[in-house]
Amino acid sequence: MDLLTHDTWFFTWVLLPALIFFARILDQSIGTMRLIFLSKGMKHIAPFLGFFEVIIWLLAIGQIMQHLDNWLCYVAYGAGFAMGNFIGITLEERLSIGTSIIRVILSSESPELIAALKVHNFGLTILNAEGSKGKVKILFSIIRRKEIPVFLNTLHDYHPTAFYTIEDVKEAKEGVFKHGSKKSLANGLASILKKAK
Repeated sequence: MDLLTHDTWFFTWVLLPALIFFARILDQSIGTMRLIFLSKGMKHIAPFLGFFEVIIWLLAIGQIMQHLDNWLCYVAYGAGFAMGNFIGITLEERLSIGTSIIRVILSSESPELIAALKVHNFGLTILNAEGSKGKVKILFSIIRRKEIPVFLNTLHDYHPTAFYTIEDVKEAKEGVFKHGSKKSLANGLASILKKAK
């Protein structure tokens, strides 16, 4: 236990920098999540996260101020900040909170793609437009972020050369959102294509 006392080399050069490093990872991860939630309009979660972010930051900066002669604490502080940003963004991506708009521009007709997206219960708005090389179709779909991989896999299966963009949506009301469907893809495609004829 002598190693854990404040005047030992282990505490000064190993334990203290490690604690500052992990504190910064924690507070910066929370801070990154807080900013992302704010940008999505989740104003009730952000203050809650902000409280813990500031408390942890105060503890970390307090230790630095008490050990101004320890250069390793500065390195740990900066490294924890950088790692906290990375972890915060990674966590937010894993949570996939919110909705996104996918805009797809097709250079040719693709009824199979449209039918497949409808079978997956994605709401679609389809427009005819003029591109730089001629007529195109534009598909718009507002979906939950966690459903983006399903949408993109379907798009790549039926129209791998399609141009698309994805943007976050702060708020969406009404509309058609994907819900669980027991209908098989093959049966769904057949029925939709039959109606189109």
